[in-house]
Amino acid sequence: MFNPNKVLIDKIKKRGGFVNAHAHFDRAFTVTEDNMEKVVNYHLFDKWKFVDSFKKNADVSRYLNNITSAIYSQIEYGVAGAMTFVDVDSISGFRALEAAVEAKRQAAEVGFELKICSQALKGVLEPKENKFLRSALEKGHLDAIGGLPKADEGYGQAHLDEILFLGREYGKRVHVHVDQLNHDLEKETELLARRTMYWGMEEKVTAVHGISIACHNKEYRKEVYKMSRDAGLSFITCPTAWIDSRRTEWLSPTHNAITPVEEMLEHDLVVAIGSDNIQDVYKPFSDGNMYTEVKFLLESLHLYDVDALVDIATKNGRLVIGMEEFYGDREV
Repeated sequence: MFNPNKVLIDKIKKRGGFVNAHAHFDRAFTVTEDNMEKVVNYHLFDKWKFVDSFKKNADVSRYLNNITSAIYSQIEYGVAGAMTFVDVDSISGFRALEAAVEAKRQAAEVGFELKICSQALKGVLEPKENKFLRSALEKGHLDAIGGLPKADEGYGQAHLDEILFLGREYGKRVHVHVDQLNHDLEKETELLARRTMYWGMEEKVTAVHGISIACHNKEYRKEVYKMSRDAGLSFITCPTAWIDSRRTEWLSPTHNAITPVEEMLEHDLVVAIGSDNIQDVYKPFSDGNMYTEVKFLLESLHLYDVDALVDIATKNGRLVIGMEEFYGDREV
């Protein structure tokens, strides 16, 4: 009997296994009965502040346990490699980064490739926060620089300019959280594309989420896709991360809270996939199973092109996080 799920999974295995292109392993498995009851329904911005309490108290060993636990869970789900964001700021210092470096070494011993990207929850413009980011780059442990324009609220362009400048100076890829809130006031992807071209960072920048693109009319979406292609922007969708986006009274094109991947593919844009958070206050029930993410994506968009889905789950992820392309025929 024909089973499309088996066909898809087998093809992903033969392409070297899943790639989780966007995750936050440093906070994996930190949800508790207490904090779940307190913050599960907080707004995103409130959760950003709440995690400070965890960051203040977490030492290197705690971070290492979180990250390695996530890695071994990923291996069980057939994931070959991942990029994790880790907090590098005045609250967590370099503790999460030190843990990630050690986890990366341990992961390599079991054939798992871990890439490390800085998280920017405290922004990158305040002098003390900027100092931590630049020091982390000097240490040479970052594979990519992470961005979050809303962390420097009101100074989104300056935020992008700083991380794109540093990406150019240090020869690093840049991954930026954009257009997460699912409404048509957001135009961060457009801004990211423009600033990417300004700084000459074409083909080196990845937009994470990009949900609010779907809130805009078709003509604007086409403009964003063309601009993204000109800038060489790639995208990462995290399907289950934002499907819980709260309903609003905004009047905009009918859409769901999923990155408009099917349109992006029609415009020859590279799209990868990630789990985002794993069993923390952001996503308490998420287990990091990448096939769950792929299934959620394909059903949400009725995207039933198996070859395109395989590329999203494997090859494209390798490209955007800097893993070597898989050429072998060994199943993972």
